[in-house]
Amino acid sequence: MESAPSAPRLRESRCVFIERFPGHGLTPGATVPRVNNEAQQTLDDATAVLRSALAGDGAGVVGTFDAVVDRSGLAGAYGVAWCLAATMLGDDAPAGGAALDFPGIDQADYDTRWVARFVSACANDDADTGEALFGAAAADGLLPDCLLTLAGSTIATLRSRSD
Repeated sequence: MESAPSAPRLRESRCVFIERFPGHGLTPGATVPRVNNEAQQTLDDATAVLRSALAGDGAGVVGTFDAVVDRSGLAGAYGVAWCLAATMLGDDAPAGGAALDFPGIDQADYDTRWVARFVSACANDDADTGEALFGAAAADGLLPDCLLTLAGSTIATLRSRSD
C-alpha cells in the first residue's frame, strides 16, 4: 500500500492569525499575531490542505476549508489561506515592496487573478488587502474556487522550486 505524500514545510514565520474579519462581523478586536493552540490548528489545517492538494484531492482541499469555516469562520479560512500564500513565497522572499508582475492578468480567470493578488498582498505584508480580496471572493460566491486554485498553485510552486 502506498503511503500518503507528505506535505511541504509551511512558512510559519509569516502566517497571520486574525481575530477579526472587517466587514463580516465575525468577532470584534484588532488584528494581532497570536501563537497558541489556534495558531497550531491553523498550521495543521494548512498542512492538511497541502497534503490533499499534493495528492490531487480537490474534494479534500475543499473539505478541509469547509471544516475550518465550520470551526473558526471565515477568519480561520483566511489564516489558512495566508499560510499557503506565505509558503508559496518561500523563506527567502523579502517582506514588502513586491510588485504584481502578471502579464495578461485582466484576461485571466477570477480565481487566477485572485490568487496572484492575494499572494502579492502576502508578499507585501498587506493584511488589509488580503482581507478585502478574501471578503470579495466570499461575497461573489467564488471563494471555494479561489482557495482550490491557491492550494494547487502553492503545490505547483513548491514542486518547481524543488526541481
